[in-house]
Amino acid sequence: MGTYLSTPKTEKSSEDGENGRVRYGLSSMQGWRATMEDAHSAHPDLDSSTSFFGVFDGHGGKVVAKFCAKFLHQQVLKQEAYSTGDIETSVQKSFLRMDEMMRGQRGWRELSALGDKINKFTGVIEGLIWSPRGGEASQKVDEWAFEEGPHSDFSGPTSGCTSCVAIMRGNQLIVANAGDSRCVISRKGEAYNLSRDHKPALDVERDRILKAGGFIHAGRVNGSLNLTRAIGDMEFKQNKFLSAEKQIVTANPDVNTVELCDDDEFMVLACDGIWDCMSSQQLVDFIHEQLKSENKLSTICERVFDKCLAPSTSTGEGCDNMTMILVQFKKPIEGASPAEEQVDNGKLKTAVEEQVDDDGKVNTATDESSQS
Repeated sequence: MGTYLSTPKTEKSSEDGENGRVRYGLSSMQGWRATMEDAHSAHPDLDSSTSFFGVFDGHGGKVVAKFCAKFLHQQVLKQEAYSTGDIETSVQKSFLRMDEMMRGQRGWRELSALGDKINKFTGVIEGLIWSPRGGEASQKVDEWAFEEGPHSDFSGPTSGCTSCVAIMRGNQLIVANAGDSRCVISRKGEAYNLSRDHKPALDVERDRILKAGGFIHAGRVNGSLNLTRAIGDMEFKQNKFLSAEKQIVTANPDVNTVELCDDDEFMVLACDGIWDCMSSQQLVDFIHEQLKSENKLSTICERVFDKCLAPSTSTGEGCDNMTMILVQFKKPIEGASPAEEQVDNGKLKTAVEEQVDDDGKVNTATDESSQS
């Protein structure tokens, strides 16, 4: 069947919702790809004061993305840190927990149920029965405790997914990211990246990969993977002397927290099928233009896909699966005074680490490239 279809699948799966804090619309489209490997998660009422949104871009299969869409928000709620108000720690631990949960008999059963066939998440890595864990791993017994069975030594999937999650509580927005999906916020019409694309060109990523015994060839980890952080991808997490955070590829997310103010209009979470075709600022500009005449947010997502979809597969751009969540903040947000907002704008500019594109060029947090 190959990587691409002879004609794209342009049917879209869309959803809209709202509560007292936000309005949101989302959509996904398979496009030219032979299979749909994206997934998403939208829980505007994770609890009475918290909203959760996430996009998961699968590679090598769809099951890890679907697993994260099903379980990640649940794990955030279950973390002890969440009950004390420490959302940053709870989401960081939940990313690492996904890898732990996909191992063993229970992990095998869940992944089997999410995939059409068992080969959707390739089999056991021989001899790999240990489980690297993050710091202070929970010792509590839960429903994911060791389970006897023919697949109790299952070491997890060699397929994987990116994970970009945004959690909103009050005027606080927490963004956690592993991989090259992206979260962008529009403040007074200006685009700010709230996540960093994890690519081999980044010094901190390259250093970890080399220290863990990996290498980079042709811009890919071990000549294979074009991103450096992901959930799953167990073949890159085999060093039993290193913690989960220090593996060649790690699920450990960057976590970024910003204070929302009345100048913040909306945020976007999207997979790289969008960002390969539009810069952050171009997408924000397009959404603002659409909002002048269109109130249904999922329709705006669909129009983004139509704009990005390539007429053919000759260039590769515009040929990927596409998933996007558009979240509009309801007013008023209890924000700062004008003077405090000016300071907060400066903090937002410096809160996000620099972006590095595939050519190794450095982009600032505000993306103003002329990419089309």
